Amino acid sequence: MTPEHAALIDGEPLPTERVNAFLAAPHRGAGNGATSHNGPAPARRQTEAPSAARQRRRWATQVVVTDELARRACADRGLKVPEEVSPASVLAVAETDVADLGSIVAAALAHSPAARTLLAALESEQTVPETAVRDYYARNHDRFLTPEALRRGVTPFDGVAPEDLLPYDEVREGISRELRKAAGRKAFFGWLDQARAGVTYTHGHEHPGDPSHPDHEHRH
Repeated sequence: MTPEHAALIDGEPLPTERVNAFLAAPHRGAGNGATSHNGPAPARRQTEAPSAARQRRRWATQVVVTDELARRACADRGLKVPEEVSPASVLAVAETDVADLGSIVAAALAHSPAARTLLAALESEQTVPETAVRDYYARNHDRFLTPEALRRGVTPFDGVAPEDLLPYDEVREGISRELRKAAGRKAFFGWLDQARAGVTYTHGHEHPGDPSHPDHEHRH
């Protein structure tokens, strides 16, 4: 018998039907990504091994829980969350995002407008010191070689002359933006770890990396 709720969030039930809806949603967009397909989920799951299906449900539960936690966080912060254009579908996830964020967080950000809104708010709150920007520029000369230097085969390992580098003032804003984005993601991970402390999962909906169940695998 399927339980009525997949988890309790601070004692409040998260309906199992929300996990079922996520699993059944058609996935759109290019690329494989964390969702690993673009067709309707039910057709694909017919050939899945039972253990894989159980793990997919646990994975989907994490995505839906993250969405719900983000909705609550946005409400607490007074953040307006845009309505989903097509709530019945799930965006495909880029492989680079899976590598950088882990499949659960990457899929949650693709699926959840609330998660994206919260991440943007956290990113906007980050302050990047000038010293951090200059240090990044000094430590990553390979990223700032001029086209002429690249054509000549200049590498940072051979020593780089000042004229071989793009001027600091030209790249400063881009570096600052990249560091702010990284800091925002770190803050998002910190928020999520803390927020999930108040979640209790129903049997069959545990974290896919939870070692207390036989199918566990520690992949995010």
